[in-house]
Amino acid sequence: MRLSECPVRATIDVIEGKWKPIVVNVLKPGTLRFGQLRRHVPEAARKVLTQQLRELEKDQIITRKVLGQRWERVEYALTPYGRTLVPILTLMAKWGKKHKKYSHAKNGNEAASLLEAVS
Repeated sequence: MRLSECPVRATIDVIEGKWKPIVVNVLKPGTLRFGQLRRHVPEAARKVLTQQLRELEKDQIITRKVLGQRWERVEYALTPYGRTLVPILTLMAKWGKKHKKYSHAKNGNEAASLLEAVS
């Protein structure tokens, strides 16, 4: 199978980026303005966060709504299509927690018991 034909690659193309999964997670409860979003991801540079928001908007994962004439009054929300990513990211988060425990297991027996818990 070619990389371009891989369905997993198509998913990764959408959520690839340091802040995209976090943005989707932060927008689960509802609409947020840009400043509110930034408070949830203070480590993100404004430029990088803006770029990733634009990419999510292009992929129709989020909507961007300008309020009034000032660019500072912008709201972001998940689209219904974007909400379909939530269960995927939830499963990834669960797997990530288990992986952290597994990768930090001190010995083979501990790792084996964690593997049994995963299956």
